[in-house]
Amino acid sequence: MRVYLTGRVCVDAGSVLLDQRASPGRQGRLAFAYLAIEHRPVPREELADTLWGGAPPAAWDGALNALDSKLRAMLRRGGLGADALTAAAGCYELRLPPDTWLDIEAAASALHEAEATLRAGDHRAAWAAANVAYHIARRPLLPGEGGEWVERERERLRAVRVRATECFAASSLLNGEPQIGVALAEEVIAEEPFRESGYQLLMRAHAAVGNRGDALLAYERCRRVLAEELGADPSPETRALHLKLLGNER
Repeated sequence: MRVYLTGRVCVDAGSVLLDQRASPGRQGRLAFAYLAIEHRPVPREELADTLWGGAPPAAWDGALNALDSKLRAMLRRGGLGADALTAAAGCYELRLPPDTWLDIEAAASALHEAEATLRAGDHRAAWAAANVAYHIARRPLLPGEGGEWVERERERLRAVRVRATECFAASSLLNGEPQIGVALAEEVIAEEPFRESGYQLLMRAHAAVGNRGDALLAYERCRRVLAEELGADPSPETRALHLKLLGNER
């Protein structure tokens, strides 16, 4: 089973595809997503606060019971048993099959694999894993929805995206694709303009293409941004790379 919370919320159960139109409305979609992410028994009050933005209606208990019934019906249509959604001790818990693939978890797992294999020197494996993490994490999480928990999960996914983009850029350089590395490093800088590792990647990528001048300009961008916005100088690592590009390294 594959569960997608990025892009259009969707459950691919193999023979049955449940897209977000099959969910019992906006709150049903949010309830499913929250329970899928949490992987734990969620108290009814917590779920109500989540669904109604901290201000559940007076009749929230009955509304939650109705939503429970509709979610169970949806899960049955997807081929899951009656115990996929449990309600016990005042809590709800979504119990998907053990081998269920959840897109945001797959992105985080692929990122860890990419970073580990890159450190180990296997840049081809790193490129493949970073590619997976990058493309999942670029998709919008629960588009059109808001709330504190949605924003929290979006920030987590954004952090995965930034790290995956860096790893994708670094492995692209090692795989002899510096132009791709240039584009990806620019994405990192656009997302986090104070992240020096993004500038370091951009400098290396431009140098690998043969554009030494652009590599030096990338350093100047980094130096100017840090000075103007933070009153700081580039790190020793960034300065050492700059000296190497100038041909002044020892």
